[in-house]
Amino acid sequence: MRASVDEDPAAGNDGAGRRPGRPALAGAREVLAIPAFRRLWMVTGLCSSADWLALAAFAALAGTLATSSAGLNYAFSGVLFANLLPGLLFSPVAGLLADRFDRRTVMAVADLARCALLLSIAVVNSYWWILVGGFLVQVATTMWIPAKDAAVPGLLRRPDQVAPAAQLGLAMTYGLTIAVAGGLFTLITGAGTVFGLPSHVLDMNGLTRLAVVVAALFYLASAVSIATVLPELAARPTPATPAGAADRAPDATPGPGLGAMLRDSVSYVRASPLVRGLLIGMAGALAAGGAVVGSAQTYALSLRGGQAAFGLLLLAAFVGLVAGILGTPRLARRVTHERLFGIAVVGAGNVLVVVALSPHLAVSLAAVVAVGAGAGTAFLTGVTIIGSRVEDAMRGRVNALYQSMLKVVLGCSVALAPLLVTLIGQRRLHLWGEDFLVDGTRPVILGAGLLAALAGGLAYRRMRAGIAHSGESAGQRR
Repeated sequence: MRASVDEDPAAGNDGAGRRPGRPALAGAREVLAIPAFRRLWMVTGLCSSADWLALAAFAALAGTLATSSAGLNYAFSGVLFANLLPGLLFSPVAGLLADRFDRRTVMAVADLARCALLLSIAVVNSYWWILVGGFLVQVATTMWIPAKDAAVPGLLRRPDQVAPAAQLGLAMTYGLTIAVAGGLFTLITGAGTVFGLPSHVLDMNGLTRLAVVVAALFYLASAVSIATVLPELAARPTPATPAGAADRAPDATPGPGLGAMLRDSVSYVRASPLVRGLLIGMAGALAAGGAVVGSAQTYALSLRGGQAAFGLLLLAAFVGLVAGILGTPRLARRVTHERLFGIAVVGAGNVLVVVALSPHLAVSLAAVVAVGAGAGTAFLTGVTIIGSRVEDAMRGRVNALYQSMLKVVLGCSVALAPLLVTLIGQRRLHLWGEDFLVDGTRPVILGAGLLAALAGGLAYRRMRAGIAHSGESAGQRR
């Protein structure tokens, strides 16, 4: 199957971005019945389990190997920063590799590199090599993810299967594998106490290093599986004409060099209102989400709920996120993906206004659930649009840009929000004959909500323009 930005009624697209839907459970069963996708899903489980297990082990190792109080204080944040930085720096390169080379080779080589690096970290047992080696592991991971995401739609039978496939991927990456990795880390690091091993058998972090070795073996198993049981990934991406440029000369298609592909990526985004709108909408949503996350703890204190309120707000956001992801396929049966994406982003922005003005924790919790639902719907709809409406030759680069923007915009917004809250400080307002003390979190969240609503509306207009332009181009070709 090759999904493109042009409507394909024969493939189940009604010409408006809607696809006939089935219940979510039935759609998941149908997708898992495809052998190639099922094998790739299990490989994703191996790698995601290794990712989470390695993250926990790195944090624990850094804490035991730190030689100063500063090193101990920054152990977890240093490991986390080393995990996030490669995604910020190398996602565009990863997208180019995913669209230029055999995706099975890219994924298998990345897995072997991660295995070797983890084994070196376990052997060297150095604080600084944990950070440097962890950084290099995430460079390989950054190369692996766009290749995998770009390959998934080619394993499916119809475009309407992209949404349940994305749901299963999210459930595996952020659900099952977190539980598996947490359980394994607890079992491995607690084995000394359970089995009464004497202290001289293993040094102070021997069991933690063993957890790193187990994660390395998971990557090795993934590489072997990709090389032996997933021949469907071996085909190179199918060359295709960029969206909105069907009437361009044949020599405008991506050249063999990475520089030519990078230039073509820029041309593709410029020529595709659909992709441009998607990126605008997600940028606004992520900026708003980061502002909320960055100011959440201070906001919870303004509700006079303390840390317990902060925990409840995080739980409410997670519940809403899951609800949005699970409910998206049902909603997509009634409205187009473009309209659903715009509604989700605009709706989340409008509800953030309620969060900013909320006087009580109960109101805030209900509003945050709604914001999380909008975010989950927007994210899954965006993944579905990329998988079903972006051509195979460009999908790796668009996926990489999407993932890179997720980290860059969200990270910058999370870092900037506390600064804005501090600069605004507390203000006393006189309304309706009474004085109100307003802290800096309220204006920041209010501004974030308005930004998300504006970005969602602009994104929908761009994406609708993309459909109209695509329809005109199709009519001219006919």
